[in-house]
Amino acid sequence: MEKLLQLLALGTLLAVAGSAQQGSSAPVAPSAQPASAEDFSGMYSFLREGEFVQITVEDAGHVTGFVSRYGDSDSDHGEFLNHFFKQGKLDGHDLSFTTQTVHGTWFEFRGKIDRGPAKTRAQEGYYVLKGTLTENATDAAKKVSAKARDVELKLFPEDAGDAPAKRE
Repeated sequence: MEKLLQLLALGTLLAVAGSAQQGSSAPVAPSAQPASAEDFSGMYSFLREGEFVQITVEDAGHVTGFVSRYGDSDSDHGEFLNHFFKQGKLDGHDLSFTTQTVHGTWFEFRGKIDRGPAKTRAQEGYYVLKGTLTENATDAAKKVSAKARDVELKLFPEDAGDAPAKRE
């Protein structure tokens, strides 16, 4: 759990630093970015308990972030891996991102950010990412395989402070 908290703190620091570097003193026209776009930033669930996606919406729909997940291969089984976004975009409620490759695996997401069933951001699922997540993998022979699945990734509660604990 301590390792997870350290990685979470590092990710938050990187997201804040990236936002500061990308900041602009020029105002953004209301039509260029939805008023609620900043509200979409946050930590969302991923495929397994303890895994998450950190999303930061910046100016003009530019999205930064990372996927933190547990490794599945023999060499990294159970290790925490961070796949930083190579590119990300938000156009209204349409979200897409592609991660960098880590240990031969990268992810692509194409979908929407919708309001979830939660009444406030203090509850899980205030926003939900709905779409197709494709897990791409390169094997030792450099052959690429892709596994696509429909996902619903829920925004963690604002006051949670950390991701859910790893299942034993």
